[in-house]
Amino acid sequence: MTTGPRVAMTHGASTVIQPYLDALRAVGLEPVCNPASLDGLAGLFLCGGTDVNPALYGAEAHPETQPPDIERDDLELRLLREALDKDLPTLCVCRGLQLFNVAHGGTLVQHLEETPRHRVKGEDEAHSVEAVTGTTVGRLLGAGPKPVNSRHHQAVDRLGRELMVSARAADGTVEALERPDRTFAVAVQWHPEDRLQYQQHDLRLFREFAEKCIGRAGSGSAGAGCD
Repeated sequence: MTTGPRVAMTHGASTVIQPYLDALRAVGLEPVCNPASLDGLAGLFLCGGTDVNPALYGAEAHPETQPPDIERDDLELRLLREALDKDLPTLCVCRGLQLFNVAHGGTLVQHLEETPRHRVKGEDEAHSVEAVTGTTVGRLLGAGPKPVNSRHHQAVDRLGRELMVSARAADGTVEALERPDRTFAVAVQWHPEDRLQYQQHDLRLFREFAEKCIGRAGSGSAGAGCD
């Protein structure tokens, strides 16, 4: 059976992966779960999950920070650096954004005490974000506030090197990052994979990622596909 470009998708043992698989396949991509390398793959997708180990940015764990998944952190950091070195299309969601920032030397707020709207499970429009004009995210989301879902309790604190903020919530929380010197290296704090059927700005994020991956697709077949 013919499939679209194969892309790496990383996840932890407790991650609910079906929404991510469905979203990637909906835009014509075939995910390969937790590969050892990106050889033969056309892009990298980092999904949500448990908190990034605070030791990676020189911090002690907050009481609300989850126990680290060291194996996952190590794999994702290695694959992310490989993707950036090769200029492979990269899309990061929620935890993925936080790791994206940490990989560039940034730090995280480990617990958002005063921002309850950022951790609202099961609500499709928890709050709005506004993109920065002239960025990739700004082009894909368009002008003005856009509703997003939200279920995170950590956020960007110090911005990593070589990154730019491309969207914020009304309270100033960073909602999107990108690496402007790469073809497509974008991270968002919300969960667009849940809303491709009815939110055009979320669908555009995945479609743009897929288009960039199609442009980089090779003949390799590294790793086994995801169930």
